[in-house]
Amino acid sequence: MPMTPFVTRFPELGARETRALRVTGRKELPDGDYGFLELYCDEPGCDCRRVMIDVLREDTEDKIWATLNYGWENVEFYRQWGRCSSDREARAMKGPVLDPLNPQTQYSQVLLERFRILLQSPDYVQRLIHHYQMFRTAVEKEQLERNIGKQHRNVQQSLRHSRYYRKP
Repeated sequence: MPMTPFVTRFPELGARETRALRVTGRKELPDGDYGFLELYCDEPGCDCRRVMIDVLREDTEDKIWATLNYGWENVEFYRQWGRCSSDREARAMKGPVLDPLNPQTQYSQVLLERFRILLQSPDYVQRLIHHYQMFRTAVEKEQLERNIGKQHRNVQQSLRHSRYYRKP
């Protein structure tokens, strides 16, 4: 499932609503401002109800400090959606967890704990869900427009090959 940053489709809103964490004087994390960049599935027809979070710092360019996964539905949803054979697999899909397929650093576990604290805010969870819905609507609309364009071209081609077609 291809993941795309929310800020790619919604630049102004994404920049304004990306969560950040300022760290100063902590042993477990270097000082800096950490951004929790949201990525959502860009695959038409997908309804995974999850977000992937890349934790970045502006002063370290493109370095990803942690990659996290979070799903807000119940474990049963992910068991069915992911066709999981165990609760353990479904819980891993729900998260929040470190993404096993993407970059991690020695600080990833600490950043996951900070993310869990952020998730204690119902407003933040609702924002993630709303961003997911906006993103998915845009993906599906784009796919629909592509399909309509394709159907239109097919009709035109069929008409050109029809014995009833007359050139204007």
